[in-house]
Amino acid sequence: MASFSYNTAAELFPAAIRKKKRAGFAYRRFGTAAEAVRFAIEELPADSLNGAYLQVDEARFDQSGIRTLYESEAFPLERRPRAEEPAPADDANADAA
Repeated sequence: MASFSYNTAAELFPAAIRKKKRAGFAYRRFGTAAEAVRFAIEELPADSLNGAYLQVDEARFDQSGIRTLYESEAFPLERRPRAEEPAPADDANADAA
């Protein structure tokens, strides 16, 4: 991975087979691989990342590969905390109040 360039354009693809439509994630092209990696790790819901892949030039990276790129010391962008997913509504507790 020593020859990997985070400055190369990259494409992020959703899982090839989807049983349900995942809102907010379709094919996306990024100006740099670093932006694509950060988007995949910090913005995508975990179920959307599962099965997705990143293509940089001729190289493909699955979920594990994307995470390895993100956690690398060579990753050039500032890491942000992962966006929290909204908690499911709990109507039972609302009635008890």
